[in-house]
Amino acid sequence: MSTENWQNQAAETQHNSEGQQYLSFVLDAEEYGIDILRVQELRGWTPVTPVPDMPEYIKGVLNLRGAIIPVVDLRKRFGLPERDYGPTTVVIVIKVDSGTKERVMGIIVDAVAETYTLTQDQIQPPPQIGGGISSEFITGLVAQEEKMIVLMDIDELMNSDELAIDVPALSNVK
Repeated sequence: MSTENWQNQAAETQHNSEGQQYLSFVLDAEEYGIDILRVQELRGWTPVTPVPDMPEYIKGVLNLRGAIIPVVDLRKRFGLPERDYGPTTVVIVIKVDSGTKERVMGIIVDAVAETYTLTQDQIQPPPQIGGGISSEFITGLVAQEEKMIVLMDIDELMNSDELAIDVPALSNVK
C-alpha cells in the first residue's frame, strides 16, 4: 500500500467509534501492531547516516524535511536474525510521547501489513513469558483469522534503555 493511500485510509477511519485503529507490520514472519495515531508516515527504505557510539540497534539518523530523527532497527532491538533490507523494508515514522515532550523517531520493519480496527473485547492481555520482546512493551494480543498480532506500547519501547536519549544531541549530524 502506498504512503499516500495509507494516509488517506487512516485519515478517513482513525476516529472510528467502533474501536481503536492499529497499523500492523511484519518482523521475522510475526505480525505486530501499533496505535495508528502514533504513525506520522511510512517511508521506503533509504540509507541513514550512522552515528558513532550508539547501540547496535540504532541504525543512524534520517533527515526528515529538516528534522534529524533517530532510526531504530527493530530486528536488532528484539535480537532477531539480521536480514538484508529489500523492496518491502519500510521505515515507520512515529511520534513517541516521552513524558514532557513528543519525539519523532523511525523504526525499520520488514514490511507493513494492514490496518485493523479493534475493540477492547478483541484484545487479550499479554502472557508473562520470556523472549526477545519484554512483556512491558506489549499491550495485548489479538487473534485475527489464522494469525496472532502482538500489540505494542511504542511509547514504552522507544523510551526504554538507550532509546531514552535526548535526540537534540544529534542535531549537528549532517
